Amino acid sequence: MLGDFYGLTAKPFQPAPDPAFYYASATHRKALSYLEYGLAQGEGFAVITGERGTGKSVLAAHLAGTVDPKRLTVAQIVPSQRETAQIALLAARSLGLDMAGDDEAAAFGVIEPFLHAEAQAGRCCLLIVDDAQNLSLAALEELQVLSDLRLGDDPLLQTLLFAEAEFRATLQGQSVLEPLRQRVVAALRLEPMEQSEIEPYLLHRLGKAGWQGNPRFDQRVFTELFAASGGVPGRINPIATRLLLLGAVERRTRIDAAMLQAVVEDMADETAFPQAVPASLPRAAPHPEPHIDPRLIESLLAERDAQIAELQQAIVELATQRDQAASEVLRPDIAAIQERCARTEAKLFEQERTLRQTLTTLIEWIEAENEPARAA
Repeated sequence: MLGDFYGLTAKPFQPAPDPAFYYASATHRKALSYLEYGLAQGEGFAVITGERGTGKSVLAAHLAGTVDPKRLTVAQIVPSQRETAQIALLAARSLGLDMAGDDEAAAFGVIEPFLHAEAQAGRCCLLIVDDAQNLSLAALEELQVLSDLRLGDDPLLQTLLFAEAEFRATLQGQSVLEPLRQRVVAALRLEPMEQSEIEPYLLHRLGKAGWQGNPRFDQRVFTELFAASGGVPGRINPIATRLLLLGAVERRTRIDAAMLQAVVEDMADETAFPQAVPASLPRAAPHPEPHIDPRLIESLLAERDAQIAELQQAIVELATQRDQAASEVLRPDIAAIQERCARTEAKLFEQERTLRQTLTTLIEWIEAENEPARAA
């Protein structure tokens, strides 16, 4: 369906680790640098741990596919829990060695000559163990024995261990593994991707599957996909697969955040099946009708009215007290203003009296001047 509608030539988010889809995130680049340093030592163990889904297996497959076979012979094993005590046997099978028997003794009998022959041909041998957290203490001790094989002073085998985070506690907490711990030349914990890496991760894997820009993605999809997955590729991939499937079913050429939310909710519902159907809740007994005494209601109402009246009287008294307090505060100012008004009033009266006298004198002078003229 994805190929028909979106034109994809492969499954971009398949769960199986495929080195063709390896994305060099910051944490994977750092891990690869540690592994290259470990390989340069030519001996001992390099240990890469991380949460499930952080990309340990695809990193191991990528590394195995990039080494030079003329310089390095690689055996890669993925032990299950029931095979944890058969490391030499698994390694011999991975190297394609013929064994007379099907037991550890037969495996050791063919591995050591093979390692000698490879060393004489100028090639080192590398054993990559994925899911190393499945290894028992006995299996880890077998790895120590294999690591002891030498040609003169030169070690014949180097081992890379890829495991989930709890493997660190196994290495550090078991005294019998002290020789192995002393031979660890590089160790790193893989971290989830950063939020800024979600978009290039999706587009990288889509591009490897023949994506030509259909569908397009809203930017919120990458932000919310990081929130839903925590940046762990093993969580991103199934969500992205379901998101593309929903888009193809609905014939969408643009993937938005609402579609992502629907997918995340559906996947949460699928993993939240109840363990058992809960029993029905017991039926509550009916409450009897309450009996109310009318006299009690009248008493309560009368009490309420009395409280209201008291509150109203208190408000009036507070207002009166406030007015009296304000009057007491303003009384000196009022007296001063009244005194100034009285002085101003007396001054005006004096000025008016003086002005009247002046006018009277002026009138008398004018009349005295005009008297001779009237007499003539």
